[in-house]
Amino acid sequence: MFTGIVEELGSVRAVTPSAGASRLEITSARVLEDAALGASISVNGCCLTVVEIGKGWWAADAVSETLERSTLGLLSVGDPVNLERPVRASDRLGGHIVQGHVDAVGILLERTELPDLSVRIRVEVADALGRYVVEKGSIALDGVSLTVAALTDNSDAAGTATTVVDVAVIPHTLASTTLGAKGPGDPVNLEVDVLAKHVERLLFVDNQKI
Repeated sequence: MFTGIVEELGSVRAVTPSAGASRLEITSARVLEDAALGASISVNGCCLTVVEIGKGWWAADAVSETLERSTLGLLSVGDPVNLERPVRASDRLGGHIVQGHVDAVGILLERTELPDLSVRIRVEVADALGRYVVEKGSIALDGVSLTVAALTDNSDAAGTATTVVDVAVIPHTLASTTLGAKGPGDPVNLEVDVLAKHVERLLFVDNQKI
C-alpha cells in the first residue's frame, strides 16, 4: 500500500519488450536505500515488483495487464517517473490509501497557471470511474495523491458520458513529480479511492441494491 506522496523522480534507464510484457530498468537513489528483490515500488502509480538491482538502478517486469491498463507501455529511455516505496504500518499517512493498482488512463484536458504559482489541472475520467470520485475526496494521478477541487459531468458528440475532475497542484508537487511537465493531451494513470469501490460492492449485488 502507498500514500501517493512521491519520494523521488527517477528516470527510465532501459525498456526491454518481451512477449507482450516489458522489463523496465529505473535509475533512482532514495527508493533503493532499503530495496530488496521482491520488494514493491510504485512507478507512476503502478505497483511493480523489484526483480533485479544494480548500482543506482533496479528493474521490474510490467505484464500485459499493467501495460494495457496504464501508461507504462508508453515509457521511453530518459522519461522521468514518480517513485514511492510502500508505507510502513508506523508511518504517517500523508496522502490517502493508494494501492498502486491503476484503474484506467485519463487525459489531461486543461492546465491553468494561477497567481499563487499553483496549477489547476482538469482531467477527463471515464464515467465508469467518475462515480467513485467526490468533491474534496482523493484521487491519484500518476501515483500522486491529490484533492478533488471540482467535478463536472460531461458528454461528447457521440453521447459518451465522462467526468471532468479538477485538482489544484502546489508548486512543490509540480517541481518534484512528473505533473510539472504534463500538458493538455497527455495521458495520466488514474486510481480512484478503493474504499468507494468496496462500499458499492457491499451495497449492490448483480446490479441490484441490497
